[in-house]
Amino acid sequence: MADQKKQLTKVNQLRPLDTGLNLTVKVVSAKMVAQRGRNQGRFSECLVGDETGIIIFSARNDQVDLAKEGNTLVLSNAKIDMFKGSMRLAVDRSGRVEVGDAASFSVDESNNLSLIEFERIDVVV
Repeated sequence: MADQKKQLTKVNQLRPLDTGLNLTVKVVSAKMVAQRGRNQGRFSECLVGDETGIIIFSARNDQVDLAKEGNTLVLSNAKIDMFKGSMRLAVDRSGRVEVGDAASFSVDESNNLSLIEFERIDVVV
C-alpha cells in the first residue's frame, strides 16, 4: 500500500478553498504566533514552499514541533483557508503532517501565493 503514489499538488497550483491536497514542501521559516495555556494549544505561521512557489502554512499544536526551519514536510489531506483575502495552507484533524526525507528541490521564494489577495465575489443567481 505504501508504494501507491498520491497525486502531489505543487504550490503554484493552489487555489482558494482547495481541499484534499497532498504536498511535499520545505519549511523556509517559522514563527510562533501564539502559545496559550496548556489546553489552548500552540499556533505558528510557517513559510513553506517547493520549486514552484511559497505559501504560509498555519501549524497548530503538534504540527508546530514538525514545522521547523529546514524540515521537509509531507502534508496529506491539506486544505486552503482564506485569511483576510489571502491563502493559508492548513491541515486539520482529518489530515496528516509528517517530516519527510530532505527535499531535493530548491524553494522558489519569488512566488509567494500568500501575497496574492483574492476578492470574495458572491454571485447572486
